[in-house]
Amino acid sequence: MPRHRLIAILAAVLAVAVGGVLIFRAGVFEPKPQPSLIGGPFQMVDQNGKPVTEKVLEGQWNAVFFGFTYCPDVCPGTLQALAAASDQLGPKAKDFRIVFVSIDPDRDTPEQLKAYLSADYLPRNTLGLTGTPAQVAAAAKAYRVYYKKAGEGPGYTMDHSTVVYLVDPKGRFVKPIAYGTPPDEIARQIKDAMSGR
Repeated sequence: MPRHRLIAILAAVLAVAVGGVLIFRAGVFEPKPQPSLIGGPFQMVDQNGKPVTEKVLEGQWNAVFFGFTYCPDVCPGTLQALAAASDQLGPKAKDFRIVFVSIDPDRDTPEQLKAYLSADYLPRNTLGLTGTPAQVAAAAKAYRVYYKKAGEGPGYTMDHSTVVYLVDPKGRFVKPIAYGTPPDEIARQIKDAMSGR
């Protein structure tokens, strides 16, 4: 048997033997992409009261942000920055959506979310998600989000993570966008991700 054929056979056997950890492409062994530690299954309801799962994130790019409608500064500021970044995407904006996930299920009913997300500055396709305390906790755990009630009585607030999660059209986490990132930089990062850079 010619030596080059024997080497090719041995390489194919080795690729199978490692159980799919490596894939053979263009004659070179490359690591198989590892599953993300961020994201995963969830069951919630949207601002119209419709039950949804993580599949709702498929089909377009999403900027997923966890917050609450009674938030005095971080949440509205982040949503305004995401809305301004969406405006800068030009034609690509049709493939992009802001997703606001409430970490305050006691106050953030679907009706409250709908009223909050009807602000003129937000794109019409902005999606709001809420649910039972257990559903919110499961979604927050999937995205490694910290949140905790702060204070007592009806005027309580919520401590929470401030990162934005960029999720691709297959529902996979791509990258974090840090709190306070200017809209033009957010738009650049989204465009780069959309272009595969």
